[in-house]
Amino acid sequence: MARRSTLERSPQLTVHGADYARGDLAQGAMAGSNHASVRWRGAGGRWLVWVMRGVLWVVLLLIGYRGVMAIVLNETPPSTGHHTARPPAGPKFPTAMASAFALQFAQVYLNASPATAGQRSSQLAQFLPPGSSLNLGSSGTGTLTLQSEQVAGVQVRDSHNAVVLVLARVNNKLMELGVPVYTAAGGMTVSGEPAFLPPPPTAVPPTSATPPATDQVTQATLMTQLPVFFKAYASGDETTLARFVAPGAVVTGLGRDVTFVSLSGVTVPPGGTTRHVVATVVWQVLGQPAVRARGRARTTVVQLEMSYELTVVKQGGTWYVQSISPSSLPAGQP
Repeated sequence: MARRSTLERSPQLTVHGADYARGDLAQGAMAGSNHASVRWRGAGGRWLVWVMRGVLWVVLLLIGYRGVMAIVLNETPPSTGHHTARPPAGPKFPTAMASAFALQFAQVYLNASPATAGQRSSQLAQFLPPGSSLNLGSSGTGTLTLQSEQVAGVQVRDSHNAVVLVLARVNNKLMELGVPVYTAAGGMTVSGEPAFLPPPPTAVPPTSATPPATDQVTQATLMTQLPVFFKAYASGDETTLARFVAPGAVVTGLGRDVTFVSLSGVTVPPGGTTRHVVATVVWQVLGQPAVRARGRARTTVVQLEMSYELTVVKQGGTWYVQSISPSSLPAGQP
């Protein structure tokens, strides 16, 4: 077979000539070159794989080394979160219940007279631990009269102890009463003698050195318009109120609890179509019936001046009230 194959190729060389031989040799050379190129790339790929394997082994050895050292040295990995561990919260002091308890105690403690000393002592016993002195240091002479009281704050010392601050008016004087309260297992007691404290000092709001600017044109307009509004506001006349209230706003009247007397003044700061104005109004309030000398009752009236802050908006050349609320500014300031 080999000899016949050789003989078959020989005539082809004769027929096609030297050019065919040269082309066949060139193709063979190119094929050989391609085979060499493929073998070279394959060798380079295997070399890169061995390098990557070496790097991977180095990383694994480093990780193993660090793990072993952490176990040996008892190291703790640093926390990557932003939250810190908090100790479990213990029971909280019941401030709401202690406030109510201190108010009830103050109601008894701040009302005293020689005529009711025995009754007062028996009532105080409900708030004190067994064996406590039931007069709490009181001499038993003189009179205390509580007009009003309210909790001003609670100073919590721990989960069992706190001091409740009661703001009270006693004998027509304002003062604070500190009531120590102890709580445990759901129970409460006044754990010590109360203490009088000074009331909050009087604060003086800042005043402007220069009088505030006023829009006199808008002020004159509102001085004419607002008396009708406040009459409807006092009576609760919704039909009349609707003429002065901005579209979409809701203003509810006082329902005849007061009667409009006069509009003392309106302060209007300059601005655009929305203004925050202060209106000062004089109301007439029905007082308690007074008994005349002949035994006939006569209804009394009281006049009170009050200031309101109104937000007014201008629509179509007319000012409308958008909201009404108590004013935090003194009368005469915008």
